[in-house]
Amino acid sequence: MYKCAQLAQELGFDGIDINMGCPDKSIEKQGAGAALMKNPELAKKIIKETIRGSGKLPVSVKTRLGFNKIDHDWIKHLLDTDLVALSVHARTRKEMSKVPAHWDELGKISEMAKSGKKLIIGNGDVKNIEDVKQKTLEYGLDGIMVGRGIFENPWFFSGKENNDPKERMKLLKKHLDNFEKLWGPNKHFDVMKRFFKIYINGFPGAKELRAELMNVKKKEEVLKVLTKLK
Repeated sequence: MYKCAQLAQELGFDGIDINMGCPDKSIEKQGAGAALMKNPELAKKIIKETIRGSGKLPVSVKTRLGFNKIDHDWIKHLLDTDLVALSVHARTRKEMSKVPAHWDELGKISEMAKSGKKLIIGNGDVKNIEDVKQKTLEYGLDGIMVGRGIFENPWFFSGKENNDPKERMKLLKKHLDNFEKLWGPNKHFDVMKRFFKIYINGFPGAKELRAELMNVKKKEEVLKVLTKLK
């Protein structure tokens, strides 16, 4: 992590965020991600070494409320480091995303952090910009991290919602263009398919159209299917 932090400086990044909440089993088997919640001393060492190699770059951590249960000691361990910011997904590793986010716990964390200078950022079940503003004020947070909300509404950050099929198709085509420009025409196209539901959603016939799109193999085939949309 010390060497990676040095590399981040060389590559011109603006900061380093360490994910200590990832529930992917292949990540946890390495003792990383959410598994670090069960090894707070190692987590603190990782943070210390990252900061040592980061120079002037700010170092932050994203985590969850605990592994199997809400664990205030885990949060205290992180607050006891020299992190600039702490983002907390308001569920435990065990809960995944199967239960409503515990925003009241984020309020408690905000209180715990008042004596320090760390930014506290909340995450979980945020629906729109108004929800962002309300939760920030209600729970005394410095900011909100948005995850799945952007997949439900591509216009999330503009504060708008748009279920006009033509506008959604226009945005999908832009995404297709950007995908091809970034990865090239030979990139495995199945990667793009995971994004179709973001755009093909919220209007009559969307489900059937998505099913047809799952059989395409390249951009040109997507455009051909979309011409059927009146």
